[in-house]
Amino acid sequence: MNALQNFVFGIYPYICLSVFLLGSLLRFDRDQYTWKSDSSQLLRTGQLRWGSNLFHVGILFLFFGHSFGMLTPHFLYEPFITAGAKQLVAMVSGGLFGLLGFIGVSLLLHRRLGDERIRINSKPSDIMLLVLLWLQFALGLATIPLSAQHLDGGMMLNLADWAQRIVTFRSGAPELLADAGWVFKAHMFLGMSIFLVFPFTRLVHVWSGFATLAYVVRPYQLVRSRRVGMTPTEPLSQRKST
Repeated sequence: MNALQNFVFGIYPYICLSVFLLGSLLRFDRDQYTWKSDSSQLLRTGQLRWGSNLFHVGILFLFFGHSFGMLTPHFLYEPFITAGAKQLVAMVSGGLFGLLGFIGVSLLLHRRLGDERIRINSKPSDIMLLVLLWLQFALGLATIPLSAQHLDGGMMLNLADWAQRIVTFRSGAPELLADAGWVFKAHMFLGMSIFLVFPFTRLVHVWSGFATLAYVVRPYQLVRSRRVGMTPTEPLSQRKST
């Protein structure tokens, strides 16, 4: 068990991160025509708006919340908030947005499996991804009652220390999870596995979502008319291409 834990929480994270980064780069370089979200909205709109909006609101909040919460060293926020208070905030906010995301992904999964046209036009990776995300949300919600048994913030500090040791390539990370419950470990393992399959699924469109932020600072594109004797109007010359 010690060898398995050392592999899963000491080596496996680096495998997942390597595949996540290199796989995304290779797919963008070699298969740009597959770099898309593969929306099924044209097949049927029902449940998509509610499911997609709830899912994206939940998962985006949880992604950034986990990133800042796990990777921020304790000494930076200790003067302002205790570990126990921070854990309570994480439980309440994470529970709320986790529930929204869980409802959203449940609607999306039901829609994809319950509609014959959508199911036939779905790739195996589409269904697998939704199942993985559904399980991940469910495990995340299941950690809340366990966290309520450790309101001193001790377990949260161990989990954060593990993440910080991983990203800074320091030793001793797996030992910090020796007392963590199996739900925490399953949640972490599945989360890392989602990064592992990321480059091979529609999740690659997340990169494009972040890249669109560059549109705000890009220069205006000058649009010229091809008709002889005509000059571009002022509004048209100052308009960004869509």
